[in-house]
Amino acid sequence: MCRIAGRFSRVEPRRRVRRFVSGLLADLPRKNCWTLAEHAGDTTPDGMQHLLHRAKWDADAIRDDIRAYVVDHLHDTEAVLVVDETGDLKKGTTTVGVQRQYTGTAGRIENAQVAVYLVYSAARGHAAIDRALYVPRSWTEDPDRCRNAGIPDDLAFATKPQLAARMVEQALDAGAPARWVAGDEVYGDNPHLRTTLEDRRAGYVLAVSSTHPVITPAGKLQAKALAARIPKRAWQQVSAGAGAKGERFYDWAQIDVHDPTGRPGHWCLLVRRNRRTRELAFYRCFSPRPVPLSELVRVAGRRWTVEETFQAGKGLTGLDEHQVRRWTSWHRWVTLAMLAHAFLAVTAATEHRDRPAPDGLIPLTNNEIQHLFAALISPVHDLAHRLRWSHWRRRHQAWAQQCHYRRQAATRL
Repeated sequence: MCRIAGRFSRVEPRRRVRRFVSGLLADLPRKNCWTLAEHAGDTTPDGMQHLLHRAKWDADAIRDDIRAYVVDHLHDTEAVLVVDETGDLKKGTTTVGVQRQYTGTAGRIENAQVAVYLVYSAARGHAAIDRALYVPRSWTEDPDRCRNAGIPDDLAFATKPQLAARMVEQALDAGAPARWVAGDEVYGDNPHLRTTLEDRRAGYVLAVSSTHPVITPAGKLQAKALAARIPKRAWQQVSAGAGAKGERFYDWAQIDVHDPTGRPGHWCLLVRRNRRTRELAFYRCFSPRPVPLSELVRVAGRRWTVEETFQAGKGLTGLDEHQVRRWTSWHRWVTLAMLAHAFLAVTAATEHRDRPAPDGLIPLTNNEIQHLFAALISPVHDLAHRLRWSHWRRRHQAWAQQCHYRRQAATRL
């Protein structure tokens, strides 16, 4: 909290943001302005809502502080910047960026809000260091709708790979030590992102579809067609890193790909084969200089840390539990949730380094640290405080119910 204190010109929001983040780290069944305010001892949620809506502070500046905090503690010259998107299911049409679109959260097309995140994945831990809300064309082509949601007038439509490219470039420009970039097929199939990384001389291992075209001396072939030509002796059994049930062993093969422009560097197609189902997965790879297969496999395996980051961010710090509708409020909520998760990730890394777990115990996890921390800082409120909040919630819900019934009656007329 000392790192971000200077971002607030007044003491009131500085104190409130501390209570806000403490609430995000608490063992609350649901995290929103109501529950955070009650946990903090406030009499109404007005203060927390003011912090997200109208208080003067810059969420992007705190994003920069989070990046510096994570890099300082997890510093790794072999780190991987992982890009991926996640969706939050929403109702209605007024929440910023919402529309019917595919989201991996549901595994199908739903009314959802989607955002792209950048995760710093190092040997000692991983945490999100940037975020970008995906604003569909249905929004950017409707100025009135954007204005009502507080979206800046100069915001232009950008694809998810374009958002990812901007975040990676910002992180590299800020001096984040990272040698590699990883992502799934949404990003690997995009030539703009790959060219951006090649121009920056940043290595990448990006998943691509089976029909992804690859230029070889024999002509342009699909990735699955190239894989069919791999001889048996070219497959190697290599672990993609430790998982929850031990090492994740797959068969891997590497096919060199020539760049027609003649630029310096090394390009290849990496193929992964499941040892049980024989299912194939494909990756486009680039590095400024040749690297062994084991290094490419290591980077490919790091991509899964973004899923762990999403799971921890949503399960422990309320990343997806916001009930805000406007551009500024969304950025403020997710930034503070990222800060809370970064605290857990850094604390876990520090504990593993300075206080190794004794025999018979696993190292402290993010979940256990959050549980212990919540127990240590949980404020004690008297019964009168609980009853006041019960009365406030019921009164507010009765008012909302009456407004809904009035709108419903007016619609029938």
